[in-house]
Amino acid sequence: MKILVVGGGGREHAIIMKLAESKRVEKLFCAPGNGGISRYAECFDVKATDIDGIVALAKKLAVDMVVVAPDDPLVMGMVDALNAEGFMTFGPNKAAAIIEGSKVFSKDLMKKYGIPTAAYETFTDAEKAISYIKKQGKYPAVVKADGLALGKGVIIAQNEQEAADAVRSIMEDKIFGESGSKLVVEEFLTGPEISVLSFTDGNIVVPMVSSMDHKRALDGDQGLNTGGMGTVAPNPFYTEAVAKECMENIFLPTINAMKAEGRTFKGCLYFGLMATPDGVKVIEYNCRFGDPETQVVLPLLDTDLADIFEAVYKGTLSDIDIKWKNECCSCVVMASGGYPKKYPTGLEISGLDDKGQTEGVFVYHAGTKFADGKFLTSGGRVLGVTATGENLKAALEKSYKAVEKIHFDNAHFRKDIGKRALSAK
Repeated sequence: MKILVVGGGGREHAIIMKLAESKRVEKLFCAPGNGGISRYAECFDVKATDIDGIVALAKKLAVDMVVVAPDDPLVMGMVDALNAEGFMTFGPNKAAAIIEGSKVFSKDLMKKYGIPTAAYETFTDAEKAISYIKKQGKYPAVVKADGLALGKGVIIAQNEQEAADAVRSIMEDKIFGESGSKLVVEEFLTGPEISVLSFTDGNIVVPMVSSMDHKRALDGDQGLNTGGMGTVAPNPFYTEAVAKECMENIFLPTINAMKAEGRTFKGCLYFGLMATPDGVKVIEYNCRFGDPETQVVLPLLDTDLADIFEAVYKGTLSDIDIKWKNECCSCVVMASGGYPKKYPTGLEISGLDDKGQTEGVFVYHAGTKFADGKFLTSGGRVLGVTATGENLKAALEKSYKAVEKIHFDNAHFRKDIGKRALSAK
């Protein structure tokens, strides 16, 4: 098989490396890819959001399958365009991708079908939203932009002033662009967060190994929200009892709800969950592999990923026995100093070999380019330094040991990835 992967981050690098293990895969392509991906797949300078460009590229390369990984092209309908041209495609169509594309849609879906989530109201008027928050008088309050915002469209306001500022910055200052034309105000839930990616063909849902993301920029879960500063898998809070509760109350009901709405979901559905004192509740859905969760989940997969992608497309997922390695995995993100705000690019990265790797770990490239035989930074999150081990402590030790060998100016990483997971045992 010849497979084209759409996207250019650490998640796409992880997907490519897992597909490369398949005996069925003969050639891998990526658009636009990045410096690290270019050492393993042939990259083409076509934007992930360029639907016509990707369709034309898939035709030119005569690929057997296209994997659409990022949220934007999925929500825009890239899968529909590829399917219309007869390509086997992994990812939900536009009608199903709305589960991430609109927070208002997903919250209303959960309310309609009794899927447990935080209490909420939706607004299209800033002053009405502010007066609702004041009337509730409960803080912290969660304020979310309706649309896509690179995983950063959520503000947790600690008091009335912060809540009013959050609403105005989203709806009036448009800090997330048109994604903030509508917003959701939610009650603040407490408890351990759990990420569960799942394969689904619209009929059955197969959860992957659970993981734990670290969203805040600084140690101790301080600082600004980011796209994710590191992950560990499996998540110790996702016990067998919690898994059973999720399957009965959340996973299957969500798949069935989407089908009932005429929006059958086929692809990877990500469940962002919180184990609250009142049971597990959904914080958010994503219509694709999470980043950087994918970087710790896929290394533990023991089944051919190309087979799974094909079964999802054909609706035959129940024919495949998906197996996982009995190990742990950790990913420490090395980011540019200043991320998630302003940061420089084009800084040389040292400590990597010609494949962009360091001994003892696998380095997934998120924001790099390869020029004149050197790896340079080209994004906020630069590298995901990933290791497996017989337990989480062993995996983390390997990740952090490797981080010390890699250098670029003002590299920033959290020193406490996995700390909460370790203390849970």
